[in-house]
Amino acid sequence: MGLDQYAFARKGEEIIDISTWRKHANLEGWMANLYHKRGGEGDFNCTELRLFKNDLVDLEEAHADLEVAEGFFWGASTLKDIEDTQSFINHAKGLLAEGYEIIYSSWW
Repeated sequence: MGLDQYAFARKGEEIIDISTWRKHANLEGWMANLYHKRGGEGDFNCTELRLFKNDLVDLEEAHADLEVAEGFFWGASTLKDIEDTQSFINHAKGLLAEGYEIIYSSWW
């Protein structure tokens, strides 16, 4: 039980798993804020959020010092989460340049 997070790339029927996180609460908070900024309503849970180049750039600039986020069973972010997020960003940028959509999703 808790927060599970996924990032994948999609081009047509092809899907490439990029990254998974377990209880990276601060990343979930950042993504939920992006979802609501784009007009999303209600809880950000079990929803696909498409990430664009500018989103990845913004996340890269912010990910080492994300605002602390809390939620039911979300846990807490760790230093390893920051490292994993940078790896995700690097991989996602490359796949985006190859024409893939980058998708983030989570459930809690």
